[in-house]
Amino acid sequence: MAPHSSASNPDSAATGSKNHPGLRFGLCLFGVGALVFGIFAAPRSLATTPKKLDFNRDVRPILDKCLSCHGHDPKAIRAGLRLDNRDGATKLLADGIQAIVPGHPEKSELIARINETHASMLMPPPSSNRFLSADDKAILKLWIQQGAEYKQHWAFGKPIRPAVPAVHLKAWPVKPIDSFVLEKLESEGLKPSPQADRATLLRRVSLDLTGLPPTPTELSSFLSDKSPKAFEKVVDRLLASPRYGERMAMDWVDQARYADSNGYQNDYERYQYRWRDWVIDAFNKNMPYDEFTIEQLAGDLLPHPTLDQIIATGFCRNNRLNTEGGAIPEEYHVEYVIDRVQTMSAVWLGLTTGCARCHDHKYDPISQKEFYSLCSYFNNVPETDIGEERPTNYPPLIKAPYPDQASELSKLTSQILTIQKQNELEIKNMETQAQVGPPTSSLPAMPELDCTARYILGEVPSALGMSVPPIQIVGPIKAGLGRSTGSFRTDDKSYINLGPVGDFE
Repeated sequence: MAPHSSASNPDSAATGSKNHPGLRFGLCLFGVGALVFGIFAAPRSLATTPKKLDFNRDVRPILDKCLSCHGHDPKAIRAGLRLDNRDGATKLLADGIQAIVPGHPEKSELIARINETHASMLMPPPSSNRFLSADDKAILKLWIQQGAEYKQHWAFGKPIRPAVPAVHLKAWPVKPIDSFVLEKLESEGLKPSPQADRATLLRRVSLDLTGLPPTPTELSSFLSDKSPKAFEKVVDRLLASPRYGERMAMDWVDQARYADSNGYQNDYERYQYRWRDWVIDAFNKNMPYDEFTIEQLAGDLLPHPTLDQIIATGFCRNNRLNTEGGAIPEEYHVEYVIDRVQTMSAVWLGLTTGCARCHDHKYDPISQKEFYSLCSYFNNVPETDIGEERPTNYPPLIKAPYPDQASELSKLTSQILTIQKQNELEIKNMETQAQVGPPTSSLPAMPELDCTARYILGEVPSALGMSVPPIQIVGPIKAGLGRSTGSFRTDDKSYINLGPVGDFE
């Protein structure tokens, strides 16, 4: 799917009138990768294979059946033969033969062995449950005849814009990508489906961009709009909807294991909805993909990070946690770091790196050293949870109010500061009064309670059915605020004598 540029024909991919260079384009790149993989991952039959073979498209899927014994793993290599690279495949083996002699399939031991009639000599061996079809064998023979060219896996090479393929139905393509789709259809002897009606197109694009079907009003409006840009206007409206961000965020939060279980043995609640809302907002703002990446992986490390940039790093806090009291903190700190490396790799590299935790990757160019170099990046996350019986999130924590909550919090904070200043003045007045006698308070009187005696500083004590002596202050005291009346602060050199009423011994 191309970036959202203008498109006036409803047949073309869902596009809008504006050029959106940010996340909408970034996520479309994943779609292109999936499309290319879906079209070219499987080997072609010899009848539909071009005269010049492409290693990644036509040959690599066949050789993959051989790599468990003749691949990257040095401990699994049989007969000293490697077929995952050209040097290993063409070298002279110990018995003086070559598996592949470029340009000469008749001299190549690989061709002889895949066509062997005796089971003990056949490759792949029948016991492996891997079998080559007649087309597979023919493609390998043609590939060697053409020079046995190897290429880096397409996922690790620099993308090169291919030439737009020639097609027979020249009037059908509207955008260049349509020609690639049509070329595949024609190679399979298929024709494009008829154009869908307008109601169906509206339903498709609405579900694709917002996850919701169009309302009757939206359908009626679209059907009555006969302008050439009617579909384009619909796309722009959907892209401007807050539902767009929610729809796009669904796949992202899944990749970030947002909905995964919180714990290994206890599944406590985890409040990460502020990060989820950050993702939705990022899509709706069309945040550039580089910012989207940096803030989620290292927002807290930016100079003077904002609250939103710190919230973005919630991506790294969706891992499972161990709250078992007997767990070893160091062990699970490592587990959390590895979890983050594997998740980051799957999301941003589109590749699993977990194999390299224990050894160099068998099939992808990821070494064990590189894996632990990535681990060092996440090793400073000060997450603590071992043995903590907490029903919610684990430290480190921050307060993350929404904008309206932040505004209300600011007002309340201002009110609290005003009250604190008033209290400070009250305390100073009471301390001044304490120099000449018991302090008084302008605070409201305490409600009547069922008690033996009642002392209000600055008033005559009262009690039920007994004589209550006046308060005796011994030593220097400091006055303060109480819950409803004034209070005294005492230390080891001062106290307040309440007589027999206050004798708690």
